[in-house]
Amino acid sequence: MTGERTDGDADEEFLQSPFIRKQGNIYKPNNKDMDNDSVNEKTMDDVHTKEIDLVNRDPKQINDDVVKVDFEDIIAEPAGTYSFDGVWKASFTTFTVTKYWCYRLLTAVVGIPLALIWGIFFAILSFLHIWAVVPCVKSYLIEIHCLSRVYSICVHTFCDPLFEAMGRCLSSIRIRTTKEV
Repeated sequence: MTGERTDGDADEEFLQSPFIRKQGNIYKPNNKDMDNDSVNEKTMDDVHTKEIDLVNRDPKQINDDVVKVDFEDIIAEPAGTYSFDGVWKASFTTFTVTKYWCYRLLTAVVGIPLALIWGIFFAILSFLHIWAVVPCVKSYLIEIHCLSRVYSICVHTFCDPLFEAMGRCLSSIRIRTTKEV
């Protein structure tokens, strides 16, 4: 698409930034009259202005194998052993509503503290990786490179002449096999 809006399109696309929506920047949601001049480079490059997708909350499908549990996956009645239709419908509704609201209550109570803990954890992990692990590995590789040069020189100085001499001495050895009948 070229970014132009046709009358049949329900969604607008903007050429300047994917973080700008119809209502405006997420930090200024009431600013409906944003024009191209008001979009500065900080808004376009700032990763914290990224909108979250409230429809597709698992875009990378990291929880596909874990939480797809529906009523039919847990409770099933084989042919010939059916309960009353009203009981079946009430069971379905009870299971679904209970799972839905318990999850919502747990995320409301525990989700924010866990998000804080995971944010701190990944901040520490990033800090350690950037400021400790990568510099140590780079330093190690630099030092190993120097040691490998010294080792290579030692091998070529002492081992090469020794093995070359042994090869010349042993090259005159001839082995002949005869088959006796």
